[in-house]
Amino acid sequence: MKLFIRWIFLSIAVAVFLSGCGYRNPYVYSGPDKSIYVTTWKNRTSDLQLDAQIYQELIKWFQKSGSLKITKNKEGADFILAGEIISIDIPSLAFDGTNTASDVRLTLNVRYIFKDLATERTLIEKPSESWQRTYTITGDAAETRDNANEAQELIIEDLAQSIYQRTLLEISKL
Repeated sequence: MKLFIRWIFLSIAVAVFLSGCGYRNPYVYSGPDKSIYVTTWKNRTSDLQLDAQIYQELIKWFQKSGSLKITKNKEGADFILAGEIISIDIPSLAFDGTNTASDVRLTLNVRYIFKDLATERTLIEKPSESWQRTYTITGDAAETRDNANEAQELIIEDLAQSIYQRTLLEISKL
């Protein structure tokens, strides 16, 4: 029982220390309310849903911050986030004994920009950025398709998280 009470007091002490030492969650913007106009990205690939998937993932990340609002209208927005899906490449990586690919690296190439609309200042500009994931090709076409879809979903999640974190960093500098 004494050990349990000590554990509770130690937990409370750590919580008080963390709350008073200036620790903040790097994934949440808590400054003044700001609005971001997020455009649907231009899609230069044959994957017709790719732009919608990226848009939805970006929205999901930006909803984590209560002070940041996503808007579909440029008028009145503080910032704009626009991008383009340049390409999606699927070259072979490894071969099994029959000279057929067994592992494939999916590569998504994008570009994007984040601007302050009031000052027209570019805060982030990535003219080219590549995101990659490897997935396995199996004898089952449905399983291979699922593996490819999972790799693509993970790339999109990583991309959206990275953009979200970069924009938070830039907004907090203002």
